[in-house]
Amino acid sequence: MMPTRLSRVGPNVALVVALALGLVGNAQAQSGYPNRPVKMLVGFAAGGGTDVAARIVAQKMSEILGQSVLVENVPGASGMVAAQDVAKADPDGYTLMMGSQTTYACAPNLYHKVTIDPVKDFAPIALTGASPLILVANPSFAAHTVADVIALAKAEPGKINFGTGGVGTTPHTTAELFQYDAGIKLVHVPYRGEAGAINDVLGGQIPIMFANLSAVMGNIKGGTLRAIAVTSAKRSPSVPDVPTVAESGIPGFEAETWFGIVAPAGTPRDIVSKLNAAARQAVAAEDTKQRFAQVGMTNASSSPEELAAYIKAEIAKWSKVIKDADIQALD
Repeated sequence: MMPTRLSRVGPNVALVVALALGLVGNAQAQSGYPNRPVKMLVGFAAGGGTDVAARIVAQKMSEILGQSVLVENVPGASGMVAAQDVAKADPDGYTLMMGSQTTYACAPNLYHKVTIDPVKDFAPIALTGASPLILVANPSFAAHTVADVIALAKAEPGKINFGTGGVGTTPHTTAELFQYDAGIKLVHVPYRGEAGAINDVLGGQIPIMFANLSAVMGNIKGGTLRAIAVTSAKRSPSVPDVPTVAESGIPGFEAETWFGIVAPAGTPRDIVSKLNAAARQAVAAEDTKQRFAQVGMTNASSSPEELAAYIKAEIAKWSKVIKDADIQALD
């Protein structure tokens, strides 16, 4: 029987040929990306600011890429469970994450059992938008202004509860910074996602919280939550009558939640570039801008390199806030 041509060339040459064929196959797979649905993980329950941003952007990216971009909620440890899943996923462009500075800059400093390195473990794709936080209260709560909140807290230190979507979330660190700057002490009640905290403020179980404006815009307009102040440097165009915290008695106070897409480290550059182009096109679309504006968000975009630099800068900023406010790490 005549030996095959491949068997006659010897094992070393055969190995080289096999590797070359594998590389060609991978290149062909990448060039056809995406050829199946893409997952976009969110580290919080549905209804929070990150989830809102993810669903708006994913819908538009699905149209642009010609494949479904499916949002999957994986709550836990202030987004760290989802972040760990993404960091361990195959770097093939089919597992992404929409995260915020909670996931990329705050929570990694506080959760020791779920460890990620936000600089080394991810391939940044693009910024997508931002949402100011807003201090809201149940309408039955006595405070109508920042000054009222501070006065009540000083009269009864350690007795006023505030809710958040979890320890180390941006609303949590913002509330801690607020307490530090105002010289007051509130009691933190963490939930497994922002929506749970919002529901309990609506129900009167807790009186106040710093929430993503995008997550409570409907409640504010409907009168079921009282807006006290926004945390951005300037008033939000979505709620122009609501003052900033800075103009309400704490000069220089500023905090905002930003949202960005990442993939696992090692994702091929051509896939990163294709996803970046799709994300930028998605957030630049007029209907996306309108949907963002309706929930109090602003759209933004960046190159992968710009997002990488921004993540590093935010790690430095929020690490200092965590230290100054003495936010305790979790085991």
